[in-house]
Order: sequence, then C-alpha cells, then structure tokens
Amino acid sequence: MADLKPGGRLPLLFFGMLSLLGGVMAGLARLGWDVPGPAMQAAGVHGPLMIAAFFGTVISLERAVAAGRNWAYLAPLAAGASGIALLAGAPLLLGQMLGSLGALGLIAASAVALRRQVAVFTIILTLAAGCWLVGNLVWLATGNVSAAVAWWLLFLVLTIAGERLELTRFLPTPPLAQKLFLAIVGILLLGAVALFDRLFAGGLIALALWLLRYDIARRNIATEGLTRFIAACLLSGYAWLAAAGLLGLAGAFAPGHEWRDAALHAIGLGFVFSMVFGHAPIIFPAVTRIRIPYHPALYLPLALLHLTLALRVFGGLNDNFDLRHTAALLNGLVLLIFIATLVTLVRRNAKRGAR
Repeated sequence: MADLKPGGRLPLLFFGMLSLLGGVMAGLARLGWDVPGPAMQAAGVHGPLMIAAFFGTVISLERAVAAGRNWAYLAPLAAGASGIALLAGAPLLLGQMLGSLGALGLIAASAVALRRQVAVFTIILTLAAGCWLVGNLVWLATGNVSAAVAWWLLFLVLTIAGERLELTRFLPTPPLAQKLFLAIVGILLLGAVALFDRLFAGGLIALALWLLRYDIARRNIATEGLTRFIAACLLSGYAWLAAAGLLGLAGAFAPGHEWRDAALHAIGLGFVFSMVFGHAPIIFPAVTRIRIPYHPALYLPLALLHLTLALRVFGGLNDNFDLRHTAALLNGLVLLIFIATLVTLVRRNAKRGAR
C-alpha cells in the first residue's frame, strides 16, 4: 500500500501541535494562570494532552512514515483527535477511546518494523507503544490520571531509549551492556506494575547512567555543528533523567508529594523536551520534507529550557509557589521560542533557495 505524501502529513502534525498548545495552557491553568476557556476546563487532563495526545501524535506520525503504510497514519489521526476531544470538552470517554485506538495503531506500526528486523531496539520500541496503551487503559478503568502516569512516562522514556539503543550498534559496545540495558527495562516495568515508586526511580537513574556511558553522544559532543548540538541536548537530557530518579528515591513520584511537580517535569521537560529539541532538525524534515538548516541560535532555546526548568525545580523543592508559578510560564514561552527559531531557520533557508 502506498505511503501518505508529505502534504497529507501536515494536518496530522497540526493536530499534535494543538494538543501541545492546549496542554501547555492547561498546565498553566493548574498553577493559577488565566488562560482561554477550553484550556481552563482541560486543566485536569494536562498530562494526557501532553503525553498521550501530543507525543502520541508525533511519535505515531514518525513511526507511520517509517512503516510506509497508509493505514499506519490512523494512529496519529486518532491520537490527535483525542487531544481535540479533550480540549473541546467532549465526553471524557471519547478522548480516552481515541487515545487507546492511537496506541493500538502505534503498536501495529511498530510491529511492521519488528517484522523487518527482530532486534532488541525494535522490541523495546514496540514495548514502549504497549506502555502507552496500558496507561490509557488504566486511565480508562480508574478515571485516575495519576495511576497512568508511570506507564505514560515509560512510553516516552523507552521510546527514546530504544531509539538511542539502535545507534549503539555503531559503537564497540560490550555484550554485557545490552544485557544490562534489558535488566534496567525490566526494573522499570516492575516498578510500574508493582506501583513501587522508588524501584521505578532507581531504574530511571540506572538508565540515565547507561545512556551517559554508552550513547554515541559522548563522542559527538567533541564534533561541531548539528551533530554537537544534538549531543548537547542528549547529554543534558540524561542529567535531568538522573535528577528525576534521585527525586523519586526521596518519594517525589508519590501522588500529593510536594516534590512531585519537580520530578515529573524533570522528566517531561528536562529529559523528553531536550530530546525533542535535539531531534527536531532531523525528524521534522523526514516527516514533512521541509529542511531545517543548523544554526547556533538553536542553543538559545536549549539553554533557556534548562534555566527555566531549574528555576521551577528549585521553587518546588523549596515550597516557593511564586517561583514555580513564574517558571511554569517561562517554560511555556521557551517552547514558543524554540518553534519560532525553527520557523525562522526554515524561512531563511527558503529565501536562500529562491535567490
């Protein structure tokens, strides 16, 4: 079956960006900021909008392009539609069902890659898609977003880890390292199943240390240009993942813990969005066929991301609500700065092409 052309993929990406915008504003609403009505009423589904709807759409779209099957695009369509349903105030069940359909579609698309190449990294990517589905089903069954958070975090963490594991094939990695990686994944899964937050936190620390030790980013940081920028994003993201794990060991992943906001955003913003910043110049052109040229200006939003997140974490650890309140707004502005930077680079490249 023929693949969907790049022009047909843009609306799906747009749906994901709506979920991102709505999710950011819903998060601000949770901290008392005045936001438009749809985002205000979606304050309770900030997590599902950011993880299940936005990242579900983007990751499913990327996997659909890799699968090269038209049916695979039903996954990002369903995930994007779930975000719109949540923002539109539709019955919660509709958003939950659409998100679950998106997860099933991602599992099917991941299975295509698994059939093409049975390897540890393709198994991990398929397992990550399964974690997204489990999280959605837990939310559907309990109506409790907090109960699904560990599974949704695993969806993102294992997706990133699986993609990084693929690149270790080009390094002289000892056989024991892969066994250690699988053991870490097992610890994370056990922590999610047993609701043992500290075991889960320990798994995050172990994974961060594994990535810092074996990821090719350690070598690429000594290069230049886009390769060095990506390495900087990766290494800084791994540091935030380790920090989240350390907070988790102190009990921060428990619902209601005063450090929970700091721990969750150390993963969601510090780790995951560092990966987004680093991979966007590669993944966006692969999906849309629109080139994003490298420019040192990309370091600005990366530095601001870490600075504003550090302020938010500091505010959370010291029970300083005003600092958390302000830093959360700055976190959202950083994402807009990053998008504006990408758009500017694309426009500059288009003008040069025209000349």
